[in-house]
Amino acid sequence: MNTRFNKRVGNIFVNKPRRSEISPVTFNVDERSMNARTFSSPLILVGVFLVLILIGSAVLSAPFAHHGDGWGDPVLSVFTATSAVTVTGLVVVDTGTHWTSTGQAIILVLMFVGGLGFMTLAAFLLAVLGQRVSMAQRLLIRETLGSQNMGGIQRLSVTIVVVAIAIQILGFFALFARFLFLESPGEAAWQAIFHAVSGFNNAGFIILNHADGLHAFREDYVILSVIGWLIILGSLSFWVVADLATKNSFRTFSLVSKIVLLMTVSLIIIGALFFFFAESNNSETIGDLPINSQIGVSIFEGISGRTAGFSTIDYGYTRPATDVFMSLLMFIGGATGSVAGGIKVTTFFIIILSVVALIRERAHVTAFGREIAPSTVRRSYAVTLICLAFVFLCTLFLALTNSHILVRDLAFESFSAFGTVGLSTGATSELNGLGRVIVIITMFVGRVGPIIVGLRMVPNREASPYRYATEPVTIG
Repeated sequence: MNTRFNKRVGNIFVNKPRRSEISPVTFNVDERSMNARTFSSPLILVGVFLVLILIGSAVLSAPFAHHGDGWGDPVLSVFTATSAVTVTGLVVVDTGTHWTSTGQAIILVLMFVGGLGFMTLAAFLLAVLGQRVSMAQRLLIRETLGSQNMGGIQRLSVTIVVVAIAIQILGFFALFARFLFLESPGEAAWQAIFHAVSGFNNAGFIILNHADGLHAFREDYVILSVIGWLIILGSLSFWVVADLATKNSFRTFSLVSKIVLLMTVSLIIIGALFFFFAESNNSETIGDLPINSQIGVSIFEGISGRTAGFSTIDYGYTRPATDVFMSLLMFIGGATGSVAGGIKVTTFFIIILSVVALIRERAHVTAFGREIAPSTVRRSYAVTLICLAFVFLCTLFLALTNSHILVRDLAFESFSAFGTVGLSTGATSELNGLGRVIVIITMFVGRVGPIIVGLRMVPNREASPYRYATEPVTIG
């Protein structure tokens, strides 16, 4: 039996461990202390994304990247580069008409690098060049991938890049086969590769040669199906895809994979059903479509509206209830370690389980026959509250600087930017310069913020032996 001797000193309890509880000295370097000594992961993550955005902004501002003479608008370039690197998809101008082929290629590269993660690609390139990854780099890659192990990080990075490229190649061929019926072979190939990368990375950028964009293809089930599956695979994370590919039974999946799959399927179904019943009588969205097309569009919006931002309808005409519900889905996002944003489906699932456990007066939170650590439950609440507070601040500042736009639309744009989704009611294009800067910051924080918060909440030292005396506080 594990026994501790407690001594009270004033209002503080001092926990004195027994001699048998004291861990023997080992020569293994503690992972957390090494992390603190060698580098700060959050700062490096922020620096890497900032460098990518600055490089992308500079190139997009060049005359060869956009139509028209001279250098481009710097705020527009920064906005587009940030949206591409954070795989958000919010745009101020039409991607297919404003940017040249070179500019579109730059956006494609930014989406690819931003989706997979710079550190993952760096480990892949080092492996190709025969170089080893340092311990500090392994720690950072592990955190960005959501891995629990240090061993084989470089090999894992190579596998992730290869699998991601393979999925996008398959998406390219599927889209190319369809676009061949609509475009010339060269244009069909370019459309296919751009939308395959945009789809898998949940970026939401489109360059379709049609004034209505993806709206014109809302009854094209081939294109919607291919993009939909790319979105799903990109939002699941490598770990879940690996379980699906290597294990034959749901029972043998890891706990994270079980949670991610359950939540992904549930949110897609719930989102599709809600969208269908809320918009089926709205002639401005899907009300004028036949029933089979209404169902198809609803399923696609249930898939894309949570993580990617591809849209077959104009959200400027959706019902208020649809905007509120889609805001919730965007806030939840996809899986940890995936290209999707949001607080992540595992975080939301743990919060639901903890509330149920509290109502049922259970001491522990369990799922699929496994107990979830109390520290994980606390971090889930902290991440959710911090992220929700940031979205509120974003909406507040947008309302202060853009009073001509409805708060409802500003809140929707804030959730979309923070969740790196890219859905828009049209308010983004109406924002003034300061409003666009606020959205840029929100997209950036939405991409790196949850990771940084999660890293900062991992304790880097042993728990303090001192505890204050307990006193009840009324709530409710």
